[in-house]
This record gives sequence, C-alpha cells and structure tokens, in this order.
Amino acid sequence: MANKLILEVVTPSRQVVSDEVDLATAPGTDGVFGVMANHAPLLATLQIGEMHYEKDGEVVRLAVSGGFCEVSNNRMTVLAEAAEKSEEIDIDRALKAKERAERRLQEAETRREEIDLARAKAAMTRALVRLKIAQQKQS
Repeated sequence: MANKLILEVVTPSRQVVSDEVDLATAPGTDGVFGVMANHAPLLATLQIGEMHYEKDGEVVRLAVSGGFCEVSNNRMTVLAEAAEKSEEIDIDRALKAKERAERRLQEAETRREEIDLARAKAAMTRALVRLKIAQQKQS
C-alpha cells in the first residue's frame, strides 16, 4: 500500500466505494480539494458536486450530494447524503429531475418563497452535476 490512500465513500443506504487509490478529490464547501497518501489530517464539509479518484491511471467520477469528509492515517472517509458513480447515473432520470427543478425554480421565484427557492436551486445543482458526470462517461 505504499503511496496509496484508502478511500471509502458511504451513503445512508450503501457503500459506494472502498478501494486503495492514488488520488481523490472532493467538492468542499470552501472549494475542491485533493488528497494523496500521507496527507495531513483533515475534516471538511462537502457541497453538491463532482468527486473523482484515480487508481492505476484510471479516473472514476462520482456525483456527491453534500456530506462530510475525514482524512487521517492514509484513509479518506466520505459520508455523503447521496453518491453515484458515473456509470450508475440514469441520464433520463437526471434529465427529468432537471426539468422538475427548473419548474420549481420558476414557481419559487414567482411566489418569492426563500425555502422553496433554496431547495429548488439545490435540486437543480444535483441534476446538473449528475448529467455532467454521466455525459463524461460517454466521452
């Protein structure tokens, strides 16, 4: 395991990743950050965004919907509200979620309800991240 990092990505419903990797990035609330073996201890909150890891020259992308990340002793543990690998993303479902979010954004802006607007923006961000990652797998 020389120069490797153990990466674990877990959601409330399943373990998405458990692997030894060369590098992992995550969408922190203060910006994207990368972690390699021997990284200093770190605790960070995550926002909706793209996460990826590299193993033996291959890049695997994930859509992550917020959560927390802890780095310690060559281990990176991500506790995410939701996470999907690119190949798991259903593009049709993501497009429908984007359309629903667009409608909710329009309705929330019309009614001027802050809570609905924040939820609609988060739903739109999730849908766009999922579509971006799913489309990258096809490239």
